[in-house]
Amino acid sequence: MGIDGLLFILSVIGEGGLLFLVVFFVITLSDLECDYLNATTCCSRLNKFVLPEIVVQSALALLLLITGHWILFLMYAPCTAWIVYLFVTKPSGNIGFYDPAEIHNRHQLKAYMRDNMIKMGVHLIFFFIFLYWMIYSLIKGY
Repeated sequence: MGIDGLLFILSVIGEGGLLFLVVFFVITLSDLECDYLNATTCCSRLNKFVLPEIVVQSALALLLLITGHWILFLMYAPCTAWIVYLFVTKPSGNIGFYDPAEIHNRHQLKAYMRDNMIKMGVHLIFFFIFLYWMIYSLIKGY
């Protein structure tokens, strides 16, 4: 097994984790939307996992860049850049990325749901792309 096999095994595991996290975000936000959770509980649950999501996605993008998979990196980088941009540009007075005082203002809840559904689609696509390349690199043996 070469470096590509290891890279794509790590990528499949990372994308699986990110996919699980985004599904957790969608379920938690839908519980808030249906009033099963209050805003403080929902935001505290979600804010614990925002930074690990950014770290894992940035690490996967960096691994793609280091190993020379330029096309995959160029496809993966916009989603990573968008998540990092949203995290960096959050208002300074907020508790975290998800703020309980503002989540119901200006349709932010709908925007968070939309963003997480888009992220879910992107992670699902990349999960299968990485799975294909993992199988291909393990069969080829490099």
